[in-house]
Amino acid sequence: MKTLTALFTAAALTLTAGLAQADVRVDQIPELVKSGKIKPLEELNQAALKLHPGATITDTDLDNHFNGYEYEVELRRADGTEWDVDFDATTGKVLSNKQDK
Repeated sequence: MKTLTALFTAAALTLTAGLAQADVRVDQIPELVKSGKIKPLEELNQAALKLHPGATITDTDLDNHFNGYEYEVELRRADGTEWDVDFDATTGKVLSNKQDK
C-alpha cells in the first residue's frame, strides 16, 4: 500500500510540475498584451539585446508559472557565447541573465 501511495504521489507531483510551467500558445499572446497582463514581446527582446549588444536572438519562450508570466530569451553573440535572459513578462524586470556553459 505504501508503494502505491508513493507512486500516486510521484505521478501527481509530476503532473503539477508540468502545469506550473506551461508554454503559452502563440495565439494567446496578443490578448495578454492587449489586456496588460504582459509587456509586448518585442519590447522584452530589445531589452535582452541591450544587455548583449550585437547578439542574435535564437529562441524565445513565454511560460505561465504559478507566480505569473515569464519570458525567456536565448541569445548568441558573435564570439559564439550563448546567454539565457529571463524576464518577468508583466513588469519587464530581469529575473536571470546567465551564460550557457
